[in-house]
Amino acid sequence: MSADIVTRFAPSPTGYLHIGGARTALFNWLYARGRGGKFLLRIEDTDRERSTPEATAAILQGLTWLGLDWDGEVVSQFARKDRHAEVAHEMLARGTAYKCFATAEEIAAFREAEKARGVSYPVFLSPWREADPATYPDAPYVIRMKAPRTGETVIADRVQGEVVISNATLDDMIVLRSDGTPTYMLAVVVDDHDMGVTHVIRGDDHLNNAARQQMVYDAMGWAVPVWAHIPLIHGPDGKKLSKRHGATGLEEYQVLGYPAAGMRNYLTRLGWAHGDMEIFTSDEAKAVFDLDGIGRAPARLDFKKLENTCGHHIAMSDNAALLQELQAFLAASGRPALSDLQRNRMIAAMDALKERAKTFPELLEKAQFALIERPILPDEKAAAALDTVSRGILQTLTPRLQNASWTKEALEPILNAVAQENGVGFGKLAAPLRAAIAGRSVTPSVFDMMLAIGRDETIARLSDAAA
Repeated sequence: MSADIVTRFAPSPTGYLHIGGARTALFNWLYARGRGGKFLLRIEDTDRERSTPEATAAILQGLTWLGLDWDGEVVSQFARKDRHAEVAHEMLARGTAYKCFATAEEIAAFREAEKARGVSYPVFLSPWREADPATYPDAPYVIRMKAPRTGETVIADRVQGEVVISNATLDDMIVLRSDGTPTYMLAVVVDDHDMGVTHVIRGDDHLNNAARQQMVYDAMGWAVPVWAHIPLIHGPDGKKLSKRHGATGLEEYQVLGYPAAGMRNYLTRLGWAHGDMEIFTSDEAKAVFDLDGIGRAPARLDFKKLENTCGHHIAMSDNAALLQELQAFLAASGRPALSDLQRNRMIAAMDALKERAKTFPELLEKAQFALIERPILPDEKAAAALDTVSRGILQTLTPRLQNASWTKEALEPILNAVAQENGVGFGKLAAPLRAAIAGRSVTPSVFDMMLAIGRDETIARLSDAAA
């Protein structure tokens, strides 16, 4: 594949990074990275009233958490406004745009008259389109594009197929306002062209914009990029995703404790398919991701499937990397950081912990025995297992652990022998052990806990419980 492929993600910094935007960024990243191309990031901050530095920071943080790296510097659209204006004037010089002196009142009057004639969506036909420059008044003007008045504009879309739009429905859109500021439609095209973007992969809510933007490419004689408009994400009920469905901002998913790799995997599969591939690494996704696998119907968010996918990735993760991401989760969710001792115990217990946890809160819940400090206060159910008989058994067990080799193979016969001597099954011994070590009745295996917290701590907890 050619290394000339360039994709981009171009969010507006007017709020949090929506999960739909995160998936759009991911699709662009996968497509470029899988082909040795570039993935660029542009912040479309031309709406000065609503754009905030905080929102920009949240977008960058969200993409970083999701593991999407971009090439080069982040481009600010607002910083390029002079370049956009320059192109508008170049279109004037080419004769593909014109100065329009029509006032807001004249345009409103035109539309009212058209509606009175029964035209539902009147397209403003400016009287200045073919006017002689000698007749121009000394008054404010906008620059409008000369849209084709007849025929059709065809969008060759890699996801939606061939989309045909009647040119009669397209007006001579404004590219430069009377105050000299560019419109969004112009700015997007100029930026994409100047940044060398070859593939525009974005939400299908932009599909109508493509027809107008394609005209700007044609007016400037620029190559039109490959269009790929992807369906939006809907809630489980099939309706447009909103707060009532739960988390919609990407940062909320980090705070809820989903691992980034699982989130990437799930979002990749949300609206894209490759055979029966369900669980895959990012390298595997990059190798097979293509535009042909994107469906045309809106994808539905399924939290159960997300959790299941994340569970697979937690189980697959390298223990040290998992601990690092767990600590980032604690920081993001405002929880206390782990101490050195807790980190060491977590690493020692990780193989046992990560098998069945689907989120970081679940992982921490299972790891509670490794995070608590003595004295262990058993909950009601666990306390019931520490009756007089059980405490007596723990007293006989403790001395035998003093010099035992600290492996499961060495500990298992000792625990079994103590159970047998006291006429109980191992299950009967396990209950007071769980209560003594974790203070709970449901825990990871007794051996996993003993190995994670070590000999001295195990003996100390058993001695406390026996006493």
